Amino acid sequence: MTRSTIRAAAVPLLLALAGLAGCAAGPGAGPAAEPWPVPVPAVGSPGFPPAAARARQQLAALRVAWGEHGETYERSAFGETWSDETDAPGGRNGCDTRDDVLRRDLSAVRVGDRNPCVVLSGVLRDPYTGQELPYSFRRASRIQTDHVVALAAAWRAGAWAWSSERRLAYANDLDVLLATNKETNYEKGAKTPDKWRPPRREYGCEYGRRWTGIKAKYGLTVTPPEKRALEELLATCG
Repeated sequence: MTRSTIRAAAVPLLLALAGLAGCAAGPGAGPAAEPWPVPVPAVGSPGFPPAAARARQQLAALRVAWGEHGETYERSAFGETWSDETDAPGGRNGCDTRDDVLRRDLSAVRVGDRNPCVVLSGVLRDPYTGQELPYSFRRASRIQTDHVVALAAAWRAGAWAWSSERRLAYANDLDVLLATNKETNYEKGAKTPDKWRPPRREYGCEYGRRWTGIKAKYGLTVTPPEKRALEELLATCG
């Protein structure tokens, strides 16, 4: 048999093998899966939290009123779980909100190879206490995600009248969220600054700026004692 005859005979065999491979892949099988996209950097709004001078202006403009509808608050009003399906900072980037917060707030962050949204390890310097807390994906953690102005506090200050979409955006807004020490977060609960302040006094200025910035961003009210406490916090800013 000549070499050309062998080549001619091999062509039908190769075509047959290619057809079998196509059948094994199944109907509608497309190209190989693309690698997981690199997540959009988890950052908040430009200029947030506001500088001290701006925060003082915002605080002066907030409506002062006592909280309302506190007895009707339910966590589910802000969504059952974390959601990426909002237009708030951090939304629609393909990553879970909690992982967005961890990637932003932890140092020495290591993310997954197959899914870079997932934080595998890192270290948090807790803003409320100054403690250094290690994080590992596979171990119980002392780190929680805190809504600086808690959902119940936001509800009393006006969120009770919002649409469900706006409440979901608030609950997943990176400007509203911080990674913090679990025990301190439990202690803070839904208290306003007239009832709770960070144990680490050096954080008082930024806490006041963040709290005021959130209230201004979402048009929430402040109570008279809350406003006085925020004025005191902002007075500690250089």
